[in-house]
Formats: sequence, structure tokens, C-alpha cells
Amino acid sequence: MFVDNVKITIESGSGGHGNISFRREKYVPNGGPDGGDGGNGGNVVFVADTGINTLSDFRYKKVFRAEAGVNGGGSKCKGRNGEDLILKVPVGTLIRYSWDADETGAPGGLVMADLKTPGERRVLAKGGRGGRGNQHFATPSRQAPKFSEDGKPGKSYQVTLELKLIADVGIIGFPNAGKSTLLSRVTKATPKIASYQFTTLSPNLGVVRHEIRDFVLADIPGLIEGASEGVGLGFDFLRHIERTRVLLHVVDVARLEDDFTPLEAVQKINGELGAFNPKLLDRPQIIAANKADLPIDETCLSELKQFAEEKGWSVFLISAATNSGIDELMRGVAEMLENAPDAEDFEPDYETYFEPTREEEFIRIEKVKDGIFSVEGPGIERLLGYTNMADERGFAFFQRFMRDRGIIARLEELGIQENDTVQVYELEFDYWK
Repeated sequence: MFVDNVKITIESGSGGHGNISFRREKYVPNGGPDGGDGGNGGNVVFVADTGINTLSDFRYKKVFRAEAGVNGGGSKCKGRNGEDLILKVPVGTLIRYSWDADETGAPGGLVMADLKTPGERRVLAKGGRGGRGNQHFATPSRQAPKFSEDGKPGKSYQVTLELKLIADVGIIGFPNAGKSTLLSRVTKATPKIASYQFTTLSPNLGVVRHEIRDFVLADIPGLIEGASEGVGLGFDFLRHIERTRVLLHVVDVARLEDDFTPLEAVQKINGELGAFNPKLLDRPQIIAANKADLPIDETCLSELKQFAEEKGWSVFLISAATNSGIDELMRGVAEMLENAPDAEDFEPDYETYFEPTREEEFIRIEKVKDGIFSVEGPGIERLLGYTNMADERGFAFFQRFMRDRGIIARLEELGIQENDTVQVYELEFDYWK
């Protein structure tokens, strides 16, 4: 089953907690703290795999979690890191942070990654960092710290995976214009072909071997009016055109199915392309006037050629059924590819895997009992070591430090009142607003 759009939830692993432990051996009754660090949580990693061509693996399972880190142990034993979760996706998969619809229902969302290179790896949810054990908080003045650092929680995101096929040339046109037949004639692809609309329900790829250059041809399922607004399977079809470098527009010049002229067909399809993504109208186009083996209206064909000439497009009269004109068409496509611009890149605009550096100013604030609060941490201890608390300016600096680090705000959240006592190691202060 071809699946090209899914919404899933990814969760990285939480970091393991640091351990609170003290060395206890025979003849060493007070050996000091030896609590080990917690392991880091596993990352969620996406990999572009050439062996996969659909997102069907994500169709039914919707939540993917990496392994959490293991808590630290005694004797300075560090917890094991959580295993990374590797998610393999097809080459050409675009990953968005969210799926927000505009007024027309068109998809949107911030781009996290565009996996367009085989083997490309991206970490999109970084695992939580493991907490430090109490061994890291021992100082000359605090030789037996009875606290450790908790592991950081993992990241959780709801993301949308969009598969946009990577092809040099996209065959576009109304249903039953002969796109699949043309693909079967110029490649070894075997798409389903029948005389009713929407025979093709998913894109088909084929490789054209040509003396000028080889290229990948994609048969995009037929578009209809309103496709850019989600009518029919519009979004599902249009997203695959965004990767192509050249558009091969197949038009039924015999008018067997359509109620409008070949020129009107071209204009309607391009109108849908422009409404979905205006950049698509800047892509080089080449028109294949198909079914030329049947009676055609020369006036309609002349109108089409005049319009194409104004746009700078070439028109090739072909018959996919009899192979007439196909060699000339493929040569024209190959030559156009030689000077065609590269396909559109989707640059990430949301760095979900950003991880701030470790804050060394680890501060522990707690309510010991009614009227007494405790503040501890390496940053506080270092500050006391080089600040003269008996000096008015030194004490003012200490007060400013407590405010700037949010310590005062945290104490107020814990319910501190005037005249309550704040213990900072060996020092005690009365709280006043």
C-alpha cells in the first residue's frame, strides 16, 4: 500500500537520575559521596533509506519512543545510556513539526527536516541528559552532600511525515490524458492502464535511458479542478510535483473525455499548480499533445501552440498508443533538463533538537519546615567563597544574585513569609520584602 502522509508522535528517552550514595567499606566509615551519574536518554533519529518507498510502516503505529537512560548507582557507577530509536523513511520525506490547516484546508507547519539524500540522518528529538550523582557536589565545606541531580525529561513532538517523490520530470495532466501509457512506453515501469478516470491512485516512477542523459520520470495521478483546495485527492497528488525540475504536461488533443479545449486544459491545470504553490509556475514545462493518431481539431491545436510559444514552451505532437513522436519528445525533455534549475529545497525552520548547554549553577531550593527554607548549590557556594557578606556592597551583590537567579521568586512560590529564615549553608538570613 502506498502511503505518503502520516502524523505520528515521537518521544526521546528521559535521562536517568543521579545517585545519592556514600562509600562504605571496612575501615572506611566515612569514605565520602560516590553516587554515579544517570545515563542519557536515547535520541529519535530519522534515516533516509533507499530501500523504502512508502510510509506504510507508520500507518497504524502512531507513537514511537526511544529508551530512557538508567539511573546511576553507587561506587560512582554511571547508568547505561538509552538506545537511540532509528526510524527509516523513504528518500524525499519532509518532516514538519505541526499540521496546521489554513482557510482552504491546505497543510502547513514548520519544517524540521528534509531528507532528500540517501543515508541522511537527522536527530529530531534529543534524549534527556542524565543527572549528576552526589559525588559532583562535594566541596571542602560540604563533604557529604545528600542530594543529586534528576535526569532531564525527554522531548515529545507530534510530527507529520510527507513523502515528496524525488524525480527529474513530473508528468501532469487531467485524468485519462494518457500519462500512464506514456510512462510505460519510455520506461520499464508497468503502471495500471485503463479507460476510466483515476486509474492511477499513486505516483509511479520510471527511469528513462537516453543518449543525452538518463532521468527519472514520475507519473503524477490526474488532477482535477479544485485540487489545490483539497478536492478529490488534490493535496496527495500535488505534493509530489514540488520535487520535480521539469513538468511534462500531457494534453488530450482528441478531446475524447474533456468538455474543454486543450488550451483550456493546460490553463486549468496550471491554475491549480499556482494556487497550491506559486513557485510551480516557474518550472520549465514541455507539452505533449497526445492522441494525435485520432482526429483532432486543428484550430484548437493552433491555439495551444500559440499559447505555448508565448510562454516559451515546446509542443510535441505524439501518440502514446502508437509511439509516434515519443523519441522527439524524450529528446526535448533531456535537453531541457540540461539547463533546468535544481528542485526546490525545504530548509529546516524549526530546530527541535536544540539542546541548551548544562547549567552549572545547579541550585536546590526547598522548604525545610514551617518558617525555615534552605538554598544550596555549587553556584551559591562559590559566591559565598569570594563575597564579603559583612561588607554592604558585598551583601547587596549577594541579594542581587538571589533575585537574578530567580531564587527569591522560587522562595515566594514555596510560601516564604516575612521574618522566615533562609539557610544558605552555615549562614542564616531573615526574609524581608
